[in-house]
Amino acid sequence: MTKEFNSQTEISVGLGTLWQALSKDLAFITPKVIPNIVKDVKVIEGDGGIGTILHFTFSSDVQPVSYQREKITELDEFSHEIGLQVVEGGHLNQGFSYYKISYQLSEIGENQTLAKVKISYDYESDTQESSHPVKTSEAVLSFLRCLETYLLNRA
Repeated sequence: MTKEFNSQTEISVGLGTLWQALSKDLAFITPKVIPNIVKDVKVIEGDGGIGTILHFTFSSDVQPVSYQREKITELDEFSHEIGLQVVEGGHLNQGFSYYKISYQLSEIGENQTLAKVKISYDYESDTQESSHPVKTSEAVLSFLRCLETYLLNRA
């Protein structure tokens, strides 16, 4: 049975800028935002829309995982939602049979955006429990903070 873990944070960047970074520039921007974690991101299939597959290569500091492939399974320009499902490597090599991170952005001010993060996951076995989704949520929120800093420094 698929489980969910939800969190949210406020980002001091306008909705349009943050949406552009997450939905259009993710492959280009991620290695610049967290170079100590992600060494490279390549689009290996698709045009950036639903069905696009991204190959994330992790730095040697991220052990025992060296890569992860994620597929864009949700992309809604109107509601500013994007979902990335792990389809190979990464979390799937860590005991998960399903792992997906979804972002939903909404404007709360001129230069303020609320980022809601939903992590959906399932384990390979029913007996396996882990704090991994909590740790992933913390990592995603940390990524959003790094992204915020990167975007503010470019402005």
